[in-house]
Amino acid sequence: MSDAHTSASGESHGSVGSYLTGFVISVLLTAAAFGLVMAHTFSPSGTAGAITLLAVVQIVVHLIFFLHMNGSSEQRWNIMAFAFTVVTVLILVGGTIFIMHDTSINMMSR
Repeated sequence: MSDAHTSASGESHGSVGSYLTGFVISVLLTAAAFGLVMAHTFSPSGTAGAITLLAVVQIVVHLIFFLHMNGSSEQRWNIMAFAFTVVTVLILVGGTIFIMHDTSINMMSR
């Protein structure tokens, strides 16, 4: 019996070791974020930047270890769909922040 789980289409879904590795890395990243906040070692903006960096790393860990996204040709459509989603969310959030900032500036001047 193989350690990697396969579906009916023959795709690998990772092994128990892979899931445990992802889980341990995720817990360590979460603990690091809590530790940064509790230790007050950075300024508030530095803490926010460090937490943002840890969050991005954790997203990558989840994509690799739990969603099994990689650069293989079988994953091409999944990666394209993910990239489209990321771009759409960035446009939506960036546009919202721009509109709210612009509205705030225009309402404060009157």
